Amino acid sequence: MTGGNAIRGTRVGSGPAASEAERGEAAPRKRVDYWCSNGHHSRPSFAMDADVPEEWDCPRCGLPAGLDQENPPSARRNEPYKSHLAYVKERRSDEDGMAILEEALTKLRERKGR
Repeated sequence: MTGGNAIRGTRVGSGPAASEAERGEAAPRKRVDYWCSNGHHSRPSFAMDADVPEEWDCPRCGLPAGLDQENPPSARRNEPYKSHLAYVKERRSDEDGMAILEEALTKLRERKGR
């Protein structure tokens, strides 16, 4: 058994839910309308004194959404997915690759006794 006065098995905030009176009053909020190019509509809320961003990521499709329903922002250009091999080929020439392969095969043959 350990000494001390730590309460085991509890964490901060694990007690009963605090009411608004205990937490304090919530800040006044405003809801802002955003539309993406797929026609999705979202209404996040912001504090009344917060700066409202021009763009917001659509929670349904991930495209950027804007404040103007008639002219939503266009989709960002995504870089194509690169495989591990593509990254390796950027760093090494074909000759380097063949040398590394030969070295690995030599070590493997030595282990197997050939």
